[in-house]
Formats: sequence, structure tokens, C-alpha cells
Amino acid sequence: MTARWVLGVDSGGSGLRVRLADAADPGRGDSLRSSEPVRTGADGIDAGQLLERLTPMARALLADAGGGSVVAAAIGAAGMATLGGRLRAELPGALAESLGVRRIALAADAVTAYAGALGQRPGAVVAAGTGMIALGTDLTGWRRADGWGHLLGDEGGGSWIGEAGLRAALRAHDGRRGGSAALLSAAEAMFGPAGELPGRVYPRTDRPAVLASFAPEVGRCAAAGDERAAGILALAARQIAEAAEAVCPPPGDGAVREVALTGGLFAMGEPLLAPLRAETAALLPGARTVTAAGDPLAGAVLLASALAGGSLRLPRHPTLLHVPTEQGR
Repeated sequence: MTARWVLGVDSGGSGLRVRLADAADPGRGDSLRSSEPVRTGADGIDAGQLLERLTPMARALLADAGGGSVVAAAIGAAGMATLGGRLRAELPGALAESLGVRRIALAADAVTAYAGALGQRPGAVVAAGTGMIALGTDLTGWRRADGWGHLLGDEGGGSWIGEAGLRAALRAHDGRRGGSAALLSAAEAMFGPAGELPGRVYPRTDRPAVLASFAPEVGRCAAAGDERAAGILALAARQIAEAAEAVCPPPGDGAVREVALTGGLFAMGEPLLAPLRAETAALLPGARTVTAAGDPLAGAVLLASALAGGSLRLPRHPTLLHVPTEQGR
């Protein structure tokens, strides 16, 4: 009997990750990772480059597994909701031709983060790393808050915290109110003399990541008792909780509402988590803050497995969770 596999893909700023899992036992399988992110340009996510990188990784995993067929695939990608038009148009046919897979789900990375964190239960997920987005569902539709990028949103995310910390550092350098000597010292240790900071930040094409790299220093200063750093994290917690409040489905049937936290920002620990728990309790009384069960790659595998078994319950959406094989049903 030919082995049946599902393919989960997570494409984001940290690179491309691919997992081949047993369709009957998704916990069994193997993964590959490429640290180079897939290009995104004026036309959106580069579908050709994604396929060029994904196909050999998937074939290598199949060969290592002893062969078989891929019966379903789920591709989660950063930018899918706003820049995934070309990907949605080109990838299904290309994957059918290159790997023979015909059941395909194309998901925003927030959706794979949701699936990894809560599975197919109603609730809300906050995904926070360099940016910040909240996504919630009652299983009839999706609600999204923020995720608008570091210039227009991502409030409370890593780049926002890092930028606020650097602003406080420069205030201290200038002798203005609201500055922090501790943050100034940390900024100069990381980036060099304060006067050179604009030149080290403004020209960078990866500016959000550069700003976010300072967020852990804000956490360390807050843990050491710096009031300005603690105030930045308190405001970040408030903004994250407000995003969760905006998307969390209303309570129903006596079930406890769950808000899952996922993403590297929460590795900061108690300096951020303590005010976040307090803010969430105030804005969402009765809701329970939980740790994500799995990451976005686990979520992509879950989506592919559910698609293969005909048990996909998360709501379809033209850009958030697109299942092209179901069109015209």
C-alpha cells in the first residue's frame, strides 16, 4: 500500500520550513528548513521562488520517507492576506503538476499560528514577534486586529517595543523628560554611540527586525527595575490585550474563552506577561490565557491533515484561508 502523506509549509521572515507528516498519524514525520526568506516584491509573494525552493525540499523528505504520495498540503505564508494574490493564482496548479497534490489550503501565517495554538476550537490567538496580529473565530468567520506593519500598526509587538525603548534612550541622551539612562546604556552597547543611531537604523531595509532586536533589552531593563522600560511594556501589554479583546468571540454555552499567545516576543517572560495577564483579565473577564499548543508549522500540518480527512472546520476566507479545490462546490 502506498504511503499517504500531508505537507505543511511555513514561509516567513525567518525562512522556509517544510514538514512531511503521515496522513493517518500527523505526529510522525520529518522537517527541513531553509533560513533564507522567500522574496516579496511589488507583485506580492514570489510564487515562482517559493515553488523553486519548496519542491526539492518536499521531494527530499519523500525520498527519505521511502516514497508515497502527498494527498494534501497547507501553505502558510507571511503576507498571504495582503500580498498573496499571485500565490493563490499560481501555486495550486504548480503543486499539482510538481508533486501531484490536489487538495491544497493557502493560509495567512496568522491562521497557521491559530491552528497551531488552538487547533480547530473557537477562541483568539495573539501572534507577536517582530510584529503583532490578533486573530479570532467562532468557527463561522474570522476577526482580525492589527498586523498592519511597523509604520501603521503592530502595536505592542517587538518592533514597537524596540522603537519605544530607543526613543527613551535618545531622550536620556538629550536630557529630556521621559528618558531612561538604563535604556541609553543598553542602546549604546548594542548599536554604538547614540548620535550614530539614526544612521544605523534608517537606511536598513530590515528596519522592523533591527528595532525588534532591542525589545529584549527593554525587557531586561524592566526586570532590573527601570520604570521607563516597565512603562513601555505595560503599554505594550495594554495594546496586545486590546487586540485580543477586538477579536475574541463572545462567551457562549458556558465555555471558557481561550486566548493563546504565540511568537518569540513572549519569550521575554514576566516583564511582559505579568501586565498582559492583568490587562487581559480586565478587558476579557473570565477568559483564560493559555500557551500555544504548537507553532505555525504544526498549524499548517494540522490544516493539511484536516483537509485530507475532510474535517477542516476553521472558516474559509478568500485571503486568510483559501481552499481552491472547494471552489464551485
